[in-house]
Amino acid sequence: YARFMALGLSLLFLGTQDTYDTIRETLKAVTHPIGKQASVLMQVCAYAGTGNVLEVQKMLHLCAEHLGEKEDQLPQAFAVLGVGLISMGEGIGSEMSLRTFDHLMQYGEPYVRRAVPLAMALVCASNPVVGVLDTLNKFSHDNDKSVASSAIFAMGVVGAGTNNARLAQLLRQLATYYHKDADLLFVVRIAQGLLHMGKGTMTVNPYHHDRSLLSHTALAGLLVPIIAMTNAEKLIMTDSHFLMYFLARAMYPRFLITFNEQLENVSASARVGQAVDAVGQVGRPKNITGFQTHETPVLLAHSERAELATDKYIPLTNVLEGFVILTKNPDYQEDEESV
Repeated sequence: YARFMALGLSLLFLGTQDTYDTIRETLKAVTHPIGKQASVLMQVCAYAGTGNVLEVQKMLHLCAEHLGEKEDQLPQAFAVLGVGLISMGEGIGSEMSLRTFDHLMQYGEPYVRRAVPLAMALVCASNPVVGVLDTLNKFSHDNDKSVASSAIFAMGVVGAGTNNARLAQLLRQLATYYHKDADLLFVVRIAQGLLHMGKGTMTVNPYHHDRSLLSHTALAGLLVPIIAMTNAEKLIMTDSHFLMYFLARAMYPRFLITFNEQLENVSASARVGQAVDAVGQVGRPKNITGFQTHETPVLLAHSERAELATDKYIPLTNVLEGFVILTKNPDYQEDEESV
C-alpha cells in the first residue's frame, strides 16, 4: 500500500511542472525504495498532460535500464505510466507514445510489460481506437498473468461508457477463455461493467471543454485504480477491490443538454460531427465534418463536436458540451428556416 502514499504526495503537485524540486531533493535522502518510487511518480504527475518531450525522454531512459533481481522495479512501471500520462494531452504525442509502447512491450523487463497496457488505457480513456483494442486483445492472452489482467482492465478503461459492440464481443470471448481462472474472470467482469457504464452515456476521459482542459479530479480518480493494477494480484484480486470505486471521480455524462436562462430544459437543433482542427485557418472554416442533425439532448463521442444548426438560440459558451445555457436570438425570424 506504500505506493498510494507516494501517489497522494504526487497528486499534490499534479500539473505544477517544475515546482516540486525541494520535495524531490528531500526524497533523495530516503534510502528505502519508496523514495525512488515517489520521486518518479511526482515527476510524472507534475508534467501530466503537458506533452513535454524532454520529460518523456527521461521516462524512457528509466524504462530502458536493466535492473538486477534485488533492485526495486516499480519506478520503471511508474515511468511507463508517465510516458502515457505526459503525452496524453495532444494527438501527435499520443500516437507517438502508442508506437513507443509497442517497443517497450517487445523488449522491456517484466514490470515494464505489465504497465504498458495501463499506460495505453490512460492515453485512450473512453476512446476505443481499433488499433489499440487489437493490441490490448493480443496482450490479454499473454503468458504472464499480470500482463493479461492489466490488458483486460485497460480494455475496460479504453471502452468505458461507449457500449462499443466490437469490444463487447472481445470481452465475451475473454470471459469464455478464462472461465476457469477466477481472478482474470473477475477483471473481465469489471471491464464489461466499465464498457456498459451508464448504458453508454458516460465517459472517464479527464479532458473536457473540447479536449483543451484537464480535470485534475478525474485524472486522480483514474490514477488510483491504475496504480493498484500495477500489483493486481495482491491488491485488486484479494481484499482491496474497493479501490475501483475511485473511478467514480472520473465518470461524467457525455451528453449535450441545453437549458434556457431559467434553467428549464430546451430542445434545440444541433449538428454533431467529427471535430476538425481549424486553428490558424483564414475566414470562417468548418469546425466539424460529416455531421448529423439531432435535437438536444444528444450524445457526443470522444472525437465529436457539436454546433447549433439554426440561429434561433445563442449559446452562452463557445464550446457546446455538457450543460449549455441558451438565450433566444432577438434578430431571429422563423421564415429564415424555411428558406
